[in-house]
Amino acid sequence: MTNAQVTALEYGLLAFLAVWAIVLVPQLITQFARHGRLVLRPLLTTAAVLLYSCMTLAVVFLPLPAPGARRLSQTVQLHPFQWITDIHGELVKHGLSMTDWFTTQTFQQAAMNVLLFVPLGVFARILWRRGLIGTTLIGFAASLLIEITQLTANFGTAPFVYRIFDVDDLMTNTLGASLGWIAGALLLALRIVPSALQLEPARSERVHLAQTR
Repeated sequence: MTNAQVTALEYGLLAFLAVWAIVLVPQLITQFARHGRLVLRPLLTTAAVLLYSCMTLAVVFLPLPAPGARRLSQTVQLHPFQWITDIHGELVKHGLSMTDWFTTQTFQQAAMNVLLFVPLGVFARILWRRGLIGTTLIGFAASLLIEITQLTANFGTAPFVYRIFDVDDLMTNTLGASLGWIAGALLLALRIVPSALQLEPARSERVHLAQTR
C-alpha cells in the first residue's frame, strides 16, 4: 500500500468519525424515545455503513491533484479485460514469469476493485433485503456514478481529470457487489447473522410491551 493510499484511508477514518458523531446523537435520542434504552445493533449497523462509505469515497477520490501535478495522458479506457493485457505487459517489462501473475500491481488493483464492493453486496443482502439481480444493479450504478464523477473531474470541482474512467472498474466493482451478496446469503443461511426480517418480530414485541406498560 502506497503512502498516498494510507493517507486517503486516514482521511476516510476522520470523515467517518465526524459524520458518525453528527448522526449518533439524533439516533440515540430516537432510540430512547422509542425503546427507553440503548439498542446496540442499529448503532453498529449505522457505524458499519458509514465507515464503509467514507473509506470507499476516500480511496476512490483521494489524493486530490496537487498544484502543478502532471495531467493524465489517457482519461478513458473502454476495452473490457484490458487489465489482463496490462498484467502481461507488466510481466514482460519487469522480466517476471507467469508464476508472478498474482503479484503484479495491475492484478492487485483489479482485486482491490472487487473487494471494495463486496461490503456493498453484503449490506444489500442482509440490511436492504435485495436479490442478486437488484444487488448487481446497485453495484453497477454505484460504480458508474463513481466513474462519471472521475471523468468529469468531480463534476468540475477538481482542476482536471486525475482518475481514468475504466470499463474494467465497472466490471470488477459489479462483480464485487455480486460476490458480496453471495457472502451475505451464506451468512444468513449459516445463521451467523440474523436477517432484517428475523429482527422485525423482536422489534414489534418491544414496541408492544412499551405501549402496554
